[in-house]
Amino acid sequence: MRSIGKQATLGLIVGTRGFFNSELALEGRRQLLAKLEREGYDYVILPEDATPTGAVETREDAKKCARLFSDRRDEIDGVVVVLPNFSDELGVVQTLEMAKLSVPVLVQGSDDDPGKLDLRHRRDAFCGKLSVCNNLYQYGIPFSDTTCHTCAIESDVFSQALARFSGICRVVRGLRGARIGAIGARPGAFQTMRVSEKLLQASGVTVVPVDLSEILFAAQRLDPNAAEVKAKVAEIREYGRIPSTIPDETVARQAALSVVVDRWVGENEIDAVGVQCWTSVQENYGCGACLTMSMLSERLIPAGCEVDIGGVVSMYALVLATGKPAALVDWNNNYGDDRDKCICTHCSSYPRSFVGGEVEISTQSVLGAALGEENCFGAVKGKVAPGPMSFCRVSTDDRRGLVKAYVGEGEFTDDPCNMDGGIAVCRIAGLQQLMKFMCANGFEHHGAMVRSHVADAVAEAFRTYLGWEVYRHQAG
Repeated sequence: MRSIGKQATLGLIVGTRGFFNSELALEGRRQLLAKLEREGYDYVILPEDATPTGAVETREDAKKCARLFSDRRDEIDGVVVVLPNFSDELGVVQTLEMAKLSVPVLVQGSDDDPGKLDLRHRRDAFCGKLSVCNNLYQYGIPFSDTTCHTCAIESDVFSQALARFSGICRVVRGLRGARIGAIGARPGAFQTMRVSEKLLQASGVTVVPVDLSEILFAAQRLDPNAAEVKAKVAEIREYGRIPSTIPDETVARQAALSVVVDRWVGENEIDAVGVQCWTSVQENYGCGACLTMSMLSERLIPAGCEVDIGGVVSMYALVLATGKPAALVDWNNNYGDDRDKCICTHCSSYPRSFVGGEVEISTQSVLGAALGEENCFGAVKGKVAPGPMSFCRVSTDDRRGLVKAYVGEGEFTDDPCNMDGGIAVCRIAGLQQLMKFMCANGFEHHGAMVRSHVADAVAEAFRTYLGWEVYRHQAG
């Protein structure tokens, strides 16, 4: 949870090359630190007087920087390499090789001013960056790039690159140590939800299971008048509007379930969780699990339906990238004859902040018709508010022995829809192309969504640093 909702802590390497003007390196260093402080980043850098130029050039400089990085490895989410002039390629790569941080790396090269190309003022970072990146490639050190090959340290282009890189760092660090809860077994009817824990574990994602019976019996043993149950009831009633037809004891039953799930999540240091949400919990306990999941997701602990571990990992990646709640949705219906729009829905467990205005907390409509409405209280209903959206799906491909994913961007629209539950009308350019890709490559009917545009950062985190196969959806 450390990485959610904050900028990445960055290790900094400011490069220089002796036969260029070293004052440019010192100027670049000072500009960089001022920028990071303005934009809210924590950083780790050698003191200015630790090297002759205030930057990293020689092997001795690299040793000093590597020792500093190694000593503070638990703090550093990623490394930013800034090249105010051509800069020494060996100083940079040797620092990273000796520090062995295994974190994302961003490489920036500074712009030259066409009016200042004399020997004193020219930078040649346009060329030097190629040399640095060549060495990173040779050493097998993955790295990220800025949008433009060179850019000024004080530019908006570099600010945007830092923001994107910070998201990449949060996703990589979060997923490499993620603990994903699995409460119960997947529904027997949904082989779609099968996942390879071993393939996920190879990337640092641990699945922590618990039998659903342990959760249900613990909830049944709770006294409805216990302080923690009453506190949860109050929290539920503040969370959304409950129809007057719902008995108080039903709300208390739901509250007890939430208390036990919250406790298990905390005791097991769970970052995100998939829940067996039908039909055992309704038939054997007497309420749904949607509300419990919604409230967890709103607190940035993503919770997904049907023990969809791949879907929950997708949700967690989006939460790490944005610091905002994510939802797990069904790709459910076409929207008339507009082939770039679709309806995404669930019972639902959507976090409250997805919905424009107040949510209704009532019965699961589809399950209620089959299992009895009295057993299915807890759905969070409402229409998702319009705005930007990113979508993501992580899946394990056992036939090929790899983790694969797709990511992309679109928008939630305000188009009308008279369906029941949690409803999101989505517009995605090239939607039919996306659906064809999903069908052809065996992706599931669930996708994760978040209210922000972060597809590029998530895709790069998956592909460059986790080694997953990624389809970045774009129309055309």
